[in-house]
Amino acid sequence: MRRVILTVPLVLVVGCGGLATEGPSPSPAARMTVGIVYAAGGRGDKSYNESAAFGLDKARAEFGLRAKELAAGLRDSDAQRAQRFRLLAESGCDPVIGVGFIHATAVKTVAAEFPRVRFAIVDDNSARAPNITNLLFADNEGSFLVGAAGALKSRTGKLGFIGGADVPHIRTYEVGYRAGATHVKPKVRIQVKYLSKGPDLSGFRDPALAGTVAHDMYQSGVDIIYQVAGRSGSGVFEAALAQERWAIGSISDQAKTATPSVRENILTSMVKKIDVAVFDFIASVVRGKVRAGPITYDLKAGAIDYTTTGSHIRDFVPRLNALKRQIINGTIKVPTG
Repeated sequence: MRRVILTVPLVLVVGCGGLATEGPSPSPAARMTVGIVYAAGGRGDKSYNESAAFGLDKARAEFGLRAKELAAGLRDSDAQRAQRFRLLAESGCDPVIGVGFIHATAVKTVAAEFPRVRFAIVDDNSARAPNITNLLFADNEGSFLVGAAGALKSRTGKLGFIGGADVPHIRTYEVGYRAGATHVKPKVRIQVKYLSKGPDLSGFRDPALAGTVAHDMYQSGVDIIYQVAGRSGSGVFEAALAQERWAIGSISDQAKTATPSVRENILTSMVKKIDVAVFDFIASVVRGKVRAGPITYDLKAGAIDYTTTGSHIRDFVPRLNALKRQIINGTIKVPTG
């Protein structure tokens, strides 16, 4: 069983056919090949794509299925993105998963061409069809909690937010972060910087730029920065280490996955369990229970949370958990935009 990640849209390295076996016929899952297209960078980003990959790996191990993995390019057109999905569907992959809102147009286009193939897309609700499942997350809820944690921890009353690209989806994180911070400290000030503007997504893969922006924020008095910038987040962590300040991670518990030297400077992380959503979707296909349309993973579902690794926010955990309960029961309505 080989794993191949491609960035060239017109080349397939491993076929998506069934497994050759001896003896009894394999189970339906063993004959299944899952196709997945990651956002730019693919596996190894220790954040967004990596979380999706964990879900795929769990499904491979549990069901014995095969997988075909491709990765988007930074400056792909919608036509190039669509060709990646088309290649997977043409070669027999079913289901096919797109990781990230950037794939919305491509998934919608190719799903119409292959109505019997089951598609899913992470973080997009616009691509709708009878064979598309939209895997959504309440990013604003998790961001609210880490915003509250940052405001409670800050000594200067100045927080920062660095997003990989100025696009609606990433702005949802900023809105939640701002809401959480001002909920517990109304006078807190927040500096915001996006590293690129959509459709240019290069800001997710520019640690040097992120480091420079973070350095300037810290120099201006900001003592905690929340980064939602993919691979670029490592630049924020390095700046936090150099300036002896705090950073907040995103998607995974980055105090466990980041370079060891910077982990003690990661105050908390907003955890978004993309792996759970990816696994759940694949499992639903295997079990014949897949359904189209939006499925939302939020605090109530346990798919969004904050982390306490390092015990840097232990004094605030009771307050944060109280806020979590209020969000879950609807007492607090976290804005999305």
